Amino acid sequence: MKAAPVIRALDAYAEIEQTSVHTGQHYDTAMSQIFFEQLELPRPDVNLEVGSGSHAIQTAQVMIRFEEYVQDKRPDWVLVYGDINSTVAAALVSAKMMIPVAHIEAGLRSFDLSMPEEINRIVTDRLASLLFTPSMDGNENLLREGVTGDKIHMVGNVMIDTLIRMLPKAEAQWERLSSTLDIQGEYGLVTLHRPSNVDEVDVLFDLIKALNAISQDLPLIFPVHPRTRVRMENQGLNLSATQLRFVEPLGYLEFLALQKRAAVVITDSGGIQEETTFLDVPCLTLRSNTERPVTVTSGTNRLIGSNMEELRRAVGQVLNGERKQGLIPPLWDGKAGERIARILAKAA
Repeated sequence: MKAAPVIRALDAYAEIEQTSVHTGQHYDTAMSQIFFEQLELPRPDVNLEVGSGSHAIQTAQVMIRFEEYVQDKRPDWVLVYGDINSTVAAALVSAKMMIPVAHIEAGLRSFDLSMPEEINRIVTDRLASLLFTPSMDGNENLLREGVTGDKIHMVGNVMIDTLIRMLPKAEAQWERLSSTLDIQGEYGLVTLHRPSNVDEVDVLFDLIKALNAISQDLPLIFPVHPRTRVRMENQGLNLSATQLRFVEPLGYLEFLALQKRAAVVITDSGGIQEETTFLDVPCLTLRSNTERPVTVTSGTNRLIGSNMEELRRAVGQVLNGERKQGLIPPLWDGKAGERIARILAKAA
């Protein structure tokens, strides 16, 4: 969702040749292949097929395999996205080979070093020559850390570029999707995948218990991330004993259609905090911090932390019409990819 707008925008520049490298960090068909198809992206030119593993193993494998590719191709720039292990691995390889790095979605900070993604963000931003931020807090974070202003460009949110472009197609999915999932009336949408929520059996048990209680008043649809499903199965949770609607992971279009019409979204995902803010859908985030504070200060997002009583209370408020009002942040207008492409074309 982040790469698609930039790839499309760069295609308009005949002097730029681009190659897409899929590290294979996200390799499940439901979490990878379907996105290329639905976002109408060309198949990756290269797939490193790294697969799963610990943070160290995954990062090391990306570095080893990406280095071989970069040594052969010697690109003028390497573009990295977001904050996953592949991001920091590609940035490290490129920096050590003196190839400039452009970081898209730079400057985001949760100020929580217990999150592996926070370490990835900080390291990648220190190595990057161009830093494209989605919101003003990103600029402020980078300047505070000593990054010179000439490297920083606030361009808006590439995720929103994709959302705006694909929303009509997502809307077209609704009739089939609502019939398949037997949706009648209001519903909530749930996603969980962060280690702080799904790795500890007591935490996950309390979450499922609270969500089950909420589902007595509001049906909850829960597309289960593969990682979360493994944790649930390993911890022996009896999912059939709940009233939650567990479904398989959904494609981007289907999930966007569900977000658009949800009464409330309960999540621990950073990207979903942004999408719900743009869609003006109440979002309750099961984290005590966020690297996307603009979704709280301006948008519809509310941090719940691990307080399940607060979660139940917050859902009740939404159902009673006491929802948080939000605004769309500046430059979340569907043109971030074009801004990035213009800056890269000048740099090249």
